[in-house]
Amino acid sequence: MVSLVLGLSVSGAQANELYLIDAHSQIDHFVDRSTIVPLMDKAGIRHVILSTRGRVAPEQITGFAAKHPDRVTASVRTKSKHYASNSPKFYKKFEKQMRMPGFGAMAELILWHAKKGNKAPEWVVPPDAKQVRVALKGALAKGWPFIIHIEFKATNVRDEFMNKMEAMVENNPDHSFALIHMGQLKTKDAARLLAKHANLHFMTSHANPFITANSSQPWVDLFDGGQSLAPRWKALFVKYPDRFILNFDNVWVDHWGDKYVGQAALWRKALAELPAEVASKVAHENAERLWKLPTAR
Repeated sequence: MVSLVLGLSVSGAQANELYLIDAHSQIDHFVDRSTIVPLMDKAGIRHVILSTRGRVAPEQITGFAAKHPDRVTASVRTKSKHYASNSPKFYKKFEKQMRMPGFGAMAELILWHAKKGNKAPEWVVPPDAKQVRVALKGALAKGWPFIIHIEFKATNVRDEFMNKMEAMVENNPDHSFALIHMGQLKTKDAARLLAKHANLHFMTSHANPFITANSSQPWVDLFDGGQSLAPRWKALFVKYPDRFILNFDNVWVDHWGDKYVGQAALWRKALAELPAEVASKVAHENAERLWKLPTAR
Protein backbone atom coordinates (compact mmCIF):
# COMPACT_ATOMS: atom_id res chain seq x y z
CA MET A 1 0.00 0.00 0.00
CA VAL A 2 1.16 3.51 -0.80
CA SER A 3 0.36 6.17 1.81
CA LEU A 4 -0.67 9.53 0.42
CA VAL A 5 -1.43 13.01 1.70
CA LEU A 6 -4.68 13.41 3.70
CA GLY A 7 -4.39 9.84 4.90
CA LEU A 8 -5.42 8.34 1.57
CA SER A 9 -4.12 4.94 0.59
CA VAL A 10 -4.64 3.10 -2.65
CA SER A 11 -2.96 0.07 -4.12
CA GLY A 12 -0.52 0.42 -6.99
CA ALA A 13 -2.98 -1.36 -9.29
CA GLN A 14 -5.82 1.02 -8.39
CA ALA A 15 -3.58 4.06 -8.82
CA ASN A 16 -2.69 3.04 -12.37
CA GLU A 17 -6.18 2.15 -13.57
CA LEU A 18 -7.09 5.69 -14.58
CA TYR A 19 -4.81 8.26 -16.16
CA LEU A 20 -5.44 11.96 -15.66
CA ILE A 21 -5.24 15.08 -17.79
CA ASP A 22 -4.72 18.49 -16.20
CA ALA A 23 -6.67 20.73 -18.56
CA HIS A 24 -5.36 24.03 -17.19
CA SER A 25 -2.31 24.89 -15.12
CA GLN A 26 0.25 27.69 -15.15
CA ILE A 27 3.95 28.30 -14.67
CA ASP A 28 6.02 31.41 -14.08
CA HIS A 29 9.75 32.05 -14.25
CA PHE A 30 10.27 30.58 -10.78
CA VAL A 31 9.16 27.10 -11.89
CA ASP A 32 11.98 24.85 -13.14
CA ARG A 33 10.49 23.46 -16.34
CA SER A 34 12.76 20.42 -16.22
CA THR A 35 10.87 19.19 -13.14
CA ILE A 36 7.40 19.31 -14.68
CA VAL A 37 7.25 16.07 -16.66
CA PRO A 38 8.90 14.00 -13.90
CA LEU A 39 6.38 15.46 -11.45
CA MET A 40 3.54 14.56 -13.83
CA ASP A 41 4.91 11.01 -13.96
CA LYS A 42 4.91 10.87 -10.16
CA ALA A 43 1.33 12.18 -10.01
CA GLY A 44 0.06 9.96 -12.82
CA ILE A 45 -0.89 12.91 -15.02
CA ARG A 46 -0.41 12.05 -18.66
CA HIS A 47 -0.95 15.48 -20.21
CA VAL A 48 -1.16 19.11 -19.10
CA ILE A 49 -2.45 22.20 -20.89
CA LEU A 50 -0.02 24.83 -19.72
CA SER A 51 -0.16 28.62 -19.77
CA THR A 52 2.27 31.19 -18.41
CA ARG A 53 2.51 34.11 -16.05
CA GLY A 54 5.44 36.22 -14.94
CA ARG A 55 8.54 36.39 -17.10
CA VAL A 56 8.01 33.43 -19.43
CA ALA A 57 8.07 34.30 -23.13
CA PRO A 58 5.66 32.72 -25.62
CA GLU A 59 8.59 31.05 -27.39
CA GLN A 60 9.62 29.40 -24.14
CA ILE A 61 6.29 27.71 -23.51
CA THR A 62 5.82 26.63 -27.13
CA GLY A 63 9.39 25.34 -27.17
CA PHE A 64 8.77 23.36 -24.00
CA ALA A 65 5.59 21.87 -25.49
CA ALA A 66 7.45 20.97 -28.68
CA LYS A 67 9.93 18.94 -26.63
CA HIS A 68 7.07 17.02 -24.99
CA PRO A 69 4.27 16.92 -27.58
CA ASP A 70 2.55 13.91 -25.98
CA ARG A 71 2.64 15.48 -22.52
CA VAL A 72 2.27 19.26 -22.86
CA THR A 73 -0.01 21.59 -24.83
CA ALA A 74 0.96 25.27 -24.83
CA SER A 75 -1.84 27.69 -24.02
CA VAL A 76 -2.05 31.29 -25.25
CA ARG A 77 -1.53 33.66 -22.35
CA THR A 78 -4.29 36.17 -21.69
CA LYS A 79 -3.71 37.53 -18.19
CA SER A 80 -1.57 40.60 -17.70
CA LYS A 81 -1.91 44.14 -16.42
CA HIS A 82 -2.39 45.14 -20.07
CA TYR A 83 -5.39 42.83 -20.36
CA ALA A 84 -6.91 44.19 -17.15
CA SER A 85 -6.48 47.81 -18.24
CA ASN A 86 -7.50 47.19 -21.88
CA SER A 87 -4.17 48.53 -23.07
CA PRO A 88 -3.19 48.33 -26.76
CA LYS A 89 -0.21 46.24 -25.60
CA PHE A 90 -2.59 43.40 -24.72
CA TYR A 91 -3.87 43.13 -28.29
CA LYS A 92 -0.37 43.27 -29.76
CA LYS A 93 0.92 40.45 -27.55
CA PHE A 94 -2.26 38.42 -27.87
CA GLU A 95 -2.33 38.60 -31.66
CA LYS A 96 1.37 37.67 -31.83
CA GLN A 97 0.63 34.46 -29.93
CA MET A 98 -2.42 33.70 -32.06
CA ARG A 99 -0.20 33.81 -35.17
CA MET A 100 2.34 31.43 -33.67
CA PRO A 101 2.05 27.76 -34.69
CA GLY A 102 2.97 26.20 -31.34
CA PHE A 103 -0.18 26.87 -29.35
CA GLY A 104 -3.09 24.45 -28.96
CA ALA A 105 -5.29 26.18 -26.39
CA MET A 106 -6.18 29.50 -24.79
CA ALA A 107 -5.76 30.21 -21.09
CA GLU A 108 -8.57 31.33 -18.83
CA LEU A 109 -10.06 34.79 -19.34
CA ILE A 110 -10.27 36.48 -15.97
CA LEU A 111 -13.52 38.43 -15.69
CA TRP A 112 -13.89 38.68 -11.92
CA HIS A 113 -11.01 37.86 -9.60
CA ALA A 114 -10.82 38.64 -5.89
CA LYS A 115 -7.61 40.11 -4.47
CA LYS A 116 -5.35 37.30 -3.28
CA GLY A 117 -2.34 39.08 -1.91
CA ASN A 118 0.04 41.44 -3.65
CA LYS A 119 0.76 39.02 -6.52
CA ALA A 120 -2.90 38.54 -7.46
CA PRO A 121 -4.90 41.79 -7.39
CA GLU A 122 -8.61 42.25 -7.86
CA TRP A 123 -9.66 42.31 -11.51
CA VAL A 124 -13.07 43.26 -12.87
CA VAL A 125 -13.51 42.83 -16.63
CA PRO A 126 -17.14 42.59 -17.82
CA PRO A 127 -18.00 39.63 -20.07
CA ASP A 128 -18.87 42.02 -22.91
CA ALA A 129 -15.63 44.07 -22.62
CA LYS A 130 -13.58 44.57 -25.79
CA GLN A 131 -10.63 42.43 -24.69
CA VAL A 132 -12.98 39.54 -23.88
CA ARG A 133 -14.74 39.83 -27.23
CA VAL A 134 -11.42 39.82 -29.08
CA ALA A 135 -10.20 36.77 -27.17
CA LEU A 136 -13.48 34.96 -27.82
CA LYS A 137 -13.21 35.71 -31.53
CA GLY A 138 -9.76 34.14 -31.49
CA ALA A 139 -10.96 31.05 -29.63
CA LEU A 140 -13.84 30.65 -32.06
CA ALA A 141 -11.46 30.85 -35.03
CA LYS A 142 -9.14 28.21 -33.54
CA GLY A 143 -11.91 25.98 -32.20
CA TRP A 144 -10.48 26.17 -28.67
CA PRO A 145 -12.75 26.01 -25.61
CA PHE A 146 -13.24 29.41 -24.01
CA ILE A 147 -12.36 29.25 -20.30
CA ILE A 148 -14.15 31.79 -18.12
CA HIS A 149 -12.90 32.84 -14.69
CA ILE A 150 -15.68 34.40 -12.63
CA GLU A 151 -15.70 33.94 -8.86
CA PHE A 152 -19.45 34.14 -8.43
CA LYS A 153 -19.39 33.53 -4.68
CA ALA A 154 -17.02 36.44 -4.10
CA THR A 155 -18.25 38.95 -6.67
CA ASN A 156 -20.54 41.86 -5.84
CA VAL A 157 -21.85 42.00 -9.43
CA ARG A 158 -23.09 38.42 -9.58
CA ASP A 159 -26.36 38.97 -11.48
CA GLU A 160 -24.82 41.29 -14.07
CA PHE A 161 -21.93 38.94 -14.78
CA MET A 162 -24.16 35.85 -14.78
CA ASN A 163 -26.55 37.37 -17.31
CA LYS A 164 -23.76 38.55 -19.60
CA MET A 165 -21.92 35.24 -19.35
CA GLU A 166 -25.05 33.29 -20.21
CA ALA A 167 -25.70 35.58 -23.16
CA MET A 168 -22.18 34.86 -24.44
CA VAL A 169 -22.76 31.12 -24.15
CA GLU A 170 -26.21 31.29 -25.75
CA ASN A 171 -24.97 33.42 -28.65
CA ASN A 172 -22.35 30.79 -29.54
CA PRO A 173 -24.24 27.48 -29.17
CA ASP A 174 -21.79 25.49 -31.28
CA HIS A 175 -18.75 26.50 -29.24
CA SER A 176 -17.54 25.05 -25.94
CA PHE A 177 -17.25 27.20 -22.83
CA ALA A 178 -15.92 26.23 -19.41
CA LEU A 179 -16.15 27.79 -15.96
CA ILE A 180 -12.87 27.30 -14.15
CA HIS A 181 -12.88 26.67 -10.39
CA MET A 182 -16.49 25.48 -10.74
CA GLY A 183 -17.38 29.16 -10.98
CA GLN A 184 -17.52 29.16 -7.16
CA LEU A 185 -21.12 28.05 -7.62
CA LYS A 186 -23.39 25.94 -5.44
CA THR A 187 -24.80 22.67 -6.70
CA LYS A 188 -28.22 24.13 -7.51
CA ASP A 189 -26.69 26.92 -9.60
CA ALA A 190 -24.44 24.48 -11.47
CA ALA A 191 -27.40 22.20 -12.10
CA ARG A 192 -29.41 25.07 -13.59
CA LEU A 193 -26.59 26.06 -15.93
CA LEU A 194 -25.88 22.49 -16.98
CA ALA A 195 -29.54 21.92 -17.84
CA LYS A 196 -29.85 25.20 -19.73
CA HIS A 197 -26.57 25.36 -21.68
CA ALA A 198 -25.39 22.19 -23.41
CA ASN A 199 -22.12 23.88 -24.43
CA LEU A 200 -21.10 24.95 -20.90
CA HIS A 201 -18.64 22.86 -18.87
CA PHE A 202 -17.21 23.00 -15.37
CA MET A 203 -13.51 22.71 -14.47
CA THR A 204 -12.57 21.25 -11.10
CA SER A 205 -9.53 23.31 -10.06
CA HIS A 206 -9.27 24.62 -6.49
CA ALA A 207 -12.36 22.62 -5.56
CA ASN A 208 -10.80 20.10 -3.20
CA PRO A 209 -9.60 20.16 0.45
CA PHE A 210 -5.94 20.57 -0.50
CA ILE A 211 -6.89 24.10 -1.55
CA THR A 212 -10.00 24.92 0.47
CA ALA A 213 -8.48 23.92 3.82
CA ASN A 214 -5.72 26.50 3.47
CA SER A 215 -7.50 29.37 1.75
CA SER A 216 -9.67 32.23 2.90
CA GLN A 217 -11.35 32.35 -0.51
CA PRO A 218 -14.86 30.87 -0.91
CA TRP A 219 -13.84 28.05 -3.25
CA VAL A 220 -16.26 25.22 -3.91
CA ASP A 221 -15.34 21.97 -2.15
CA LEU A 222 -16.58 19.02 -4.18
CA PHE A 223 -15.56 16.59 -1.47
CA ASP A 224 -17.43 15.33 1.56
CA GLY A 225 -15.27 14.63 4.57
CA GLY A 226 -12.08 15.28 2.66
CA GLN A 227 -11.86 12.05 0.66
CA SER A 228 -15.04 11.28 -1.31
CA LEU A 229 -17.09 13.31 -3.73
CA ALA A 230 -20.09 14.86 -2.00
CA PRO A 231 -23.28 12.98 -3.01
CA ARG A 232 -24.93 16.09 -4.44
CA TRP A 233 -21.96 16.70 -6.74
CA LYS A 234 -21.52 13.03 -7.55
CA ALA A 235 -25.10 12.97 -8.82
CA LEU A 236 -24.35 15.84 -11.21
CA PHE A 237 -21.18 14.14 -12.48
CA VAL A 238 -23.22 11.03 -13.26
CA LYS A 239 -26.06 12.99 -14.87
CA TYR A 240 -23.74 15.16 -16.98
CA PRO A 241 -20.57 13.07 -17.52
CA ASP A 242 -19.55 15.02 -20.64
CA ARG A 243 -19.56 18.37 -18.86
CA PHE A 244 -16.94 18.13 -16.11
CA ILE A 245 -13.21 18.57 -16.83
CA LEU A 246 -10.43 17.69 -14.44
CA ASN A 247 -7.82 20.38 -13.91
CA PHE A 248 -5.68 21.73 -11.09
CA ASP A 249 -4.66 25.26 -12.12
CA ASN A 250 -1.26 25.29 -10.49
CA VAL A 251 -0.23 28.92 -10.16
CA TRP A 252 2.71 29.30 -7.79
CA VAL A 253 5.94 27.35 -7.52
CA ASP A 254 4.76 25.60 -4.34
CA HIS A 255 1.87 24.09 -6.31
CA TRP A 256 4.39 22.21 -8.45
CA GLY A 257 5.33 19.62 -5.85
CA ASP A 258 3.73 17.34 -3.29
CA LYS A 259 0.48 19.29 -3.46
CA TYR A 260 0.10 18.32 -7.12
CA VAL A 261 0.75 14.66 -6.35
CA GLY A 262 -1.65 14.71 -3.43
CA GLN A 263 -4.47 16.32 -5.38
CA ALA A 264 -4.04 13.81 -8.20
CA ALA A 265 -4.22 10.92 -5.74
CA LEU A 266 -7.33 12.37 -4.12
CA TRP A 267 -9.05 12.79 -7.46
CA ARG A 268 -8.10 9.32 -8.64
CA LYS A 269 -9.65 7.85 -5.50
CA ALA A 270 -12.82 9.94 -5.89
CA LEU A 271 -13.18 9.10 -9.57
CA ALA A 272 -12.93 5.41 -8.74
CA GLU A 273 -16.23 5.81 -6.87
CA LEU A 274 -18.00 6.83 -10.09
CA PRO A 275 -19.15 4.50 -12.88
CA ALA A 276 -16.12 3.67 -15.00
CA GLU A 277 -17.40 5.44 -18.12
CA VAL A 278 -18.12 8.61 -16.11
CA ALA A 279 -14.74 8.57 -14.40
CA SER A 280 -12.91 8.15 -17.71
CA LYS A 281 -14.70 11.13 -19.24
CA VAL A 282 -13.97 13.43 -16.33
CA ALA A 283 -10.38 12.22 -15.94
CA HIS A 284 -9.29 12.60 -19.55
CA GLU A 285 -11.84 11.94 -22.32
CA ASN A 286 -13.61 15.29 -22.10
CA ALA A 287 -10.32 17.19 -22.31
CA GLU A 288 -9.13 15.02 -25.19
CA ARG A 289 -12.35 15.67 -27.09
CA LEU A 290 -12.62 19.40 -26.46
CA TRP A 291 -8.96 20.30 -27.03
CA LYS A 292 -8.26 17.53 -29.56
CA LEU A 293 -5.43 16.17 -27.43
CA PRO A 294 -3.45 13.04 -28.26
CA THR A 295 -5.00 9.98 -26.66
CA ALA A 296 -3.00 7.39 -24.76
CA ARG A 297 -1.35 4.73 -26.89
